[in-house]
Amino acid sequence: MGASVGKMIAVPPGRVTLSDRRTQRSWPVELEPYELSAFPVTQALYAEVTGRRPSAAQGEQRPVESVSWWDAVRFCNALSERDGFAPAYRLHGEGEGEGDGVEWDASADGYRLPTEAEWEHGCRAGTTGPHYGPLDEIAWYRGNSHGRIHDVGGKRPNPWGLHDMLGNVWDWCWDVYDAEVYGAYRVLRGGGWFDEHWSCRASARRRSHPAFRVDDVGFRIARSLPG
Repeated sequence: MGASVGKMIAVPPGRVTLSDRRTQRSWPVELEPYELSAFPVTQALYAEVTGRRPSAAQGEQRPVESVSWWDAVRFCNALSERDGFAPAYRLHGEGEGEGDGVEWDASADGYRLPTEAEWEHGCRAGTTGPHYGPLDEIAWYRGNSHGRIHDVGGKRPNPWGLHDMLGNVWDWCWDVYDAEVYGAYRVLRGGGWFDEHWSCRASARRRSHPAFRVDDVGFRIARSLPG
């Protein structure tokens, strides 16, 4: 099969309370069980599935970066088709200006982007603090990255076996950030190699336009579980 998807971790059901510092708003989300990839999508896997190597800092086992939200959505569908699953997304047209040209088929068993609630629940892995361990042991961030991205899996995973949930690259999530204020902008989670420690927290939210490509933004994949 060539480059592997990597290990998918079964995440138990649960409840997570999301919060936004800008608006001082918080809201609870109930979650069914799902799967989340143990590592961000690597450049090797992205190249095998798409034939493209978009990353600014090349390295087979480094996270793919400089990919838009649209790129990530298309990758999920292509990987689903490769592995014999039903694609999770229906795309309408090729425009990348807004995010409303995509429908998520919640009944599909294919790969997809995690919701931000799934991302935070998976990141916390039953812990309650800002990090699931001492930051230097679990994350590549400005304080220890030496100004560059690193191979996936180089830091200690969280209690559920998920690596690089904090630091290295931000992860695209499915959700719109705040439609009334920012339109189609989508949620980013996790912090990156260039971020200070306060951005590498389980609760930290950032946003970006779905067509933008940035050298510290990548993604990891999720899958819904039957029943």
